[in-house]
Amino acid sequence: MSDDTTAADLVRTAHDDAALPERFENPGLPPHRPRMADTDPAADKRAERQVVALFAISVLGTVGALVAYFALPSDGTVESVRQTTLLLGLGLFLGMAGIGVAAVHWAKTLMSDHEKVEDRHPQRSDDATRAAAIQVLRDGAADSGIARRGVLKGAVVSALALAPLSIAVPLIGEVGADWNVSKFRHTVWERGRRLARDPSGTPIKASDVTIGSVFHVIPEGLADEDHWIEEKAKAVVLMVRLDPRDLTEAEDRKDWSYEGIVAYSKICTHVGCPVALYEQQTHHLLCPCHQSTFDIADGAKVVFGPAKRALPQLPITVDEEGYLVAQDDFNEPIGPSFWERLK
Repeated sequence: MSDDTTAADLVRTAHDDAALPERFENPGLPPHRPRMADTDPAADKRAERQVVALFAISVLGTVGALVAYFALPSDGTVESVRQTTLLLGLGLFLGMAGIGVAAVHWAKTLMSDHEKVEDRHPQRSDDATRAAAIQVLRDGAADSGIARRGVLKGAVVSALALAPLSIAVPLIGEVGADWNVSKFRHTVWERGRRLARDPSGTPIKASDVTIGSVFHVIPEGLADEDHWIEEKAKAVVLMVRLDPRDLTEAEDRKDWSYEGIVAYSKICTHVGCPVALYEQQTHHLLCPCHQSTFDIADGAKVVFGPAKRALPQLPITVDEEGYLVAQDDFNEPIGPSFWERLK
């Protein structure tokens, strides 16, 4: 006994030991309650039809997704992208949800629900154990009733066989896609192109940009470009005006801003999410996807998160009418790294 043990500790320990029984009585299983499908043949048949109908919904959903993919391809407009995405998503939902709900309903209404108890025993991997495991699988198949339910068997096989096509076909369709990553080295920004508000396309005068204000920017006339949605995805910019005294600029970039106005790519250098959450007091720009944080006042350098590179800066100035214009394209590829990137 330790010298620190008190009489109160001994009494408490003895009381706790006396309160614990030597063993607990096994309460056993509650009485089995048969389901309607177990006692009523009509209910059993109705449940089977319900499961078949759910698998049929899955088949229709998968077929619908494939029809939408081939018959309604996106032409690049917002309306067609929205329509195609909606139909593909609806088809995928019905294809997968139909299988899931059907499997749950099948298990709850048609498969055996009798409680089974197996006493614990030392784990072994001899022939007898493997034979017993195989027998359990056979018993499970027998309990499911699939062998004697031909329509149900056909429904589940059809749904499971077709469901992967709604995912596989679009992926296979991308095999011949354009993998020329060099197009990401350049955007439609060029010398003299005006900065415009997104989405209206209205050009922006420097005098309209006050300290602390934030503008979401696209190139003027972007809607007239071929494949303008793809070009917009690369060219979107976030523009902020700071007090010039708060700016820390590299020597070779001191003329890339205009009176405290700086413009940076909105495409995160981590995985390409839109970076658009600006904290005015700290001058930090936050990516909502993985919380990469960039310091707008210091070259949009990374101050937190998984991104490894600063946001590319768009060099800007003003034209004779006072409108903000680009001096040139970004001096480096926008967005995440790729295998041919030099920087």
